[in-house]
Amino acid sequence: METIQTDVAIIGAGGAGLRAAIALAQESPKLRIALISKVYPMRSHTCAAEGGAAGVIKDNDSFEQHFHDTVGGGDWLCDQDAVDYHIHEAPKELMQLEHWGCPWNREDNGSVAVRPFGGMKIERTWFAADKSGFHILHTLFQTSLQFPQIQRYDEYFATDLLVDDGRCQGFTAIEMKSGSMRRFKAGAVIIAGGGASRMFPFNTNGAIKTGDGMAMAYRAGAPLKDMEFVQYHPTGLPNTGTLLTEACRGEGGVLLNKDNYRFLQDYGMGPETPKGQPVLKTMELGPRDRVSQAIWGEMQKGRAVDTPWGKCVWLDLRHLGEKKINERLPFVRDICISYLAMDPVHEMIPIVPVVHYMMGGIHTDTKAATSLPGLFAAGECACVSINGANRLGSNSLVEILVFGRRAALSAAEYVAAAKPGNEAALVAQADASQARIDELFARSSGTESIAGLRKEMHETMGDGAGIYRTQEGLAKTSAKLAELRRRYQNIKLHDKSRVYNTDLLTALELGNMLDCAEAVAVSGRERKESRGAHQRLDFTARDDDKYLRHSMAYFNGLEPPRIDYRDVVITTSPPGVRDYSGEKK
Repeated sequence: METIQTDVAIIGAGGAGLRAAIALAQESPKLRIALISKVYPMRSHTCAAEGGAAGVIKDNDSFEQHFHDTVGGGDWLCDQDAVDYHIHEAPKELMQLEHWGCPWNREDNGSVAVRPFGGMKIERTWFAADKSGFHILHTLFQTSLQFPQIQRYDEYFATDLLVDDGRCQGFTAIEMKSGSMRRFKAGAVIIAGGGASRMFPFNTNGAIKTGDGMAMAYRAGAPLKDMEFVQYHPTGLPNTGTLLTEACRGEGGVLLNKDNYRFLQDYGMGPETPKGQPVLKTMELGPRDRVSQAIWGEMQKGRAVDTPWGKCVWLDLRHLGEKKINERLPFVRDICISYLAMDPVHEMIPIVPVVHYMMGGIHTDTKAATSLPGLFAAGECACVSINGANRLGSNSLVEILVFGRRAALSAAEYVAAAKPGNEAALVAQADASQARIDELFARSSGTESIAGLRKEMHETMGDGAGIYRTQEGLAKTSAKLAELRRRYQNIKLHDKSRVYNTDLLTALELGNMLDCAEAVAVSGRERKESRGAHQRLDFTARDDDKYLRHSMAYFNGLEPPRIDYRDVVITTSPPGVRDYSGEKK
């Protein structure tokens, strides 16, 4: 097996991975940096983000307000030291993108424009029309090209971390174009591989979001934190799950039920205000968990709209006018016309909540370090935790920048003092990883199909781990996932070739999703309260006495994960009431 020697290896070349690579090259120019991705970097999922990135820039805003919006939005499960670091670094990172050429929208006076976003009580979301992630990723990618020490390995699929003497020493990866295994020998590894929402049947995520980085860290001994908190975005297209950005509501779009009634005022998000008055604390600009739950409530009450794709509610943008929609929401208009044959300039659009983001992930501290020395993580795959029980829209595009850079600084510091591991032990682990793949190719008696197991995983996650959950449903889903993980040991490949073998890759992705999905279900089963995106029909209240704690899922082979807990870091904001009524207190 060929060995590739590097100082720091980064798994994932989306926003967090690219930001980490650039920071390493700038701060430690002599380091060798390997940037590994299973897709070409510009295919990374950061490219799909639409709405914008939050950072204090205007005179009417403050770090204190951003802090309280984030902590309250996360239902007080955020680690407040991490939030404090995040909000203070956010404007610096966004301004850095400005200097690198990111085309932020502008006010008439030339200053950076900001828009309202759900749960943010003050306008602070920087944006580039409704293609913010696209422009951020382009800016990072083109900036990275100036650093020759960043060596890219596109279309490599990382499989297993290599650990010796309790320290991460690299990993194995399959080169897709040849099918050959490579060993990346690295002083430090940064995982920036994105989330795992493809474990759900109806989601906004691209096909690559299968939790590979999460599962690798999990199997290597790093715990997965707060995995029960899965965010539904309120406005997805009902036929495809395609995201219609929160900017639709930030720019003034409204949600209506079948009677053309703005129903959010019935769910604690404030009365309808006279036309022209700001609604920053109310109605459509409530946080995603509350808005999604309200839509679910309308469906249960029989007030949803019947469509060919099931029950929906209306998103109405018509009053914004064609000029504003074309300026601020051009991509949204294109999506609606392309996928629904409906033009939001002239028609109301049916929408439904759809799985969008995972608040949970690899446990890290405020320096992006995991509990496994030598391993760092940033972005959606990590849980630092700034998002708590519910991420506010536009915080994540800043998180990839802030903690991508922070992971780089930590990795560079670690590498400077790192000692090499036992070469024989690391080679033996790499050989074992190769043997696992070879056995899969050689297997002729497998009885399980990849598509069949994936279908059953989707069904049980949709049924048992949705917007509202019960003990019975979560227990059933946990048991089913344990069964599927056992049956996964008997999958069979039909394509025995080595070159760009998508049969093999989907098999590996399925295994990663099953590992992550079981952590979601078991963590949810054990959290007997309702908080943020985790809502229980049988435990409807938030229970700070028992559950103001992070869940920590530890890999346990083919047995269900062991769940432990870790205290939430509270600095200045004790748990309070999440109020989005718009009333003055």
